[in-house]
Amino acid sequence: MIRLERRPTPSRAWQAASPLVAVVLTMFAGGLMFAFLGKNPFEAIRTIFWDPVFGEFAWYFRGQLLVKAGPLILIAVGLAMGFRAGIWNIGAEGQYIVGAICGAAAGLAFYPSESVLIFPLMVAAGALGGFAWAMIPAFLRIRFGTNEILVSLMLVYVAENLLASAAVSWLRNPEAVGFPGSRNLSRWDASANPELIAGTGIHWGVVLAVIAVIFAQILLARHLMGFQIRLTGAAPRAAAFAGVRPARLVVFCLGFAGVLAGLAGLFEVTGPAGQISIDFASGYGFTAIIVAFLGRLNPVGILLAGLLMALTYVGGDNASTDLGLPASAISAFQGMLLFFLLALDVFSNFRLRIGQGGAA
Repeated sequence: MIRLERRPTPSRAWQAASPLVAVVLTMFAGGLMFAFLGKNPFEAIRTIFWDPVFGEFAWYFRGQLLVKAGPLILIAVGLAMGFRAGIWNIGAEGQYIVGAICGAAAGLAFYPSESVLIFPLMVAAGALGGFAWAMIPAFLRIRFGTNEILVSLMLVYVAENLLASAAVSWLRNPEAVGFPGSRNLSRWDASANPELIAGTGIHWGVVLAVIAVIFAQILLARHLMGFQIRLTGAAPRAAAFAGVRPARLVVFCLGFAGVLAGLAGLFEVTGPAGQISIDFASGYGFTAIIVAFLGRLNPVGILLAGLLMALTYVGGDNASTDLGLPASAISAFQGMLLFFLLALDVFSNFRLRIGQGGAA
């Protein structure tokens, strides 16, 4: 008889090893899926994980890795703060969209000005937009005790409808002859977020993502708020006895995540995406949840996990083009990472036992 037996204390070794084991299992299961689709599994895995970094066209793909990793890391760092405190913000995608809309609207209000203040104004508006959207579930949880998972998730669909409305009406480019979508912000010098070093993929969003990782690491390790976040997540009753104010923690964690998600949306709409369009919602807010858990809710781990997830994006696109793999197969491949990680996390607190005995 196979049963799970609770460990006396969580296994630190298994907690550290499970992300690596999850990646290996994802490669194995993904290879089986690719073989089932009639593709060479070894060639598919090599195209996804090896070619973007060491292949013939790696000089181009390496820059794209940073372009994709920037928003994922930025959003995941914000989400991790709340997750560590037991505050489950699942609606970062909505905060990402609203941040992009607010930032774009603030800039377009002054079109065609070439003032150097336009871009800073858009950054501030993007951050405030993401913050304000995150404050809705925060307020409802504090005032009425609602579940922030459901509220933040439902607000994603509201944000998507706002996006569609903005793209076809109040932010639509008046010179586009009826086509939906705003003016191209990346082609307007005052609002553009270009590459800072040509060919590297580094733009202001990537720079801010690195700053956010450093800030979050210092906050968690050195600041009283970081201590309260860690204490609330590990021992809520002890946190209450220590005087941690839950409402203040909810506002900080959701607000911090909203600001970073809003900034990620702003840097995306002024850079790689270029404009507010109906299909601007890229799913970064949901993928960042995988990145946060893959990085063990640790800022440095999130940095590495963001690069890994970006590799699956860039390599997946490459595999779709070169091998004809369907996009849905690549999405399923990415989802396997979270599945295996969560499944393997069980073994951090439990161990397998074979023999007679009661179930744990």
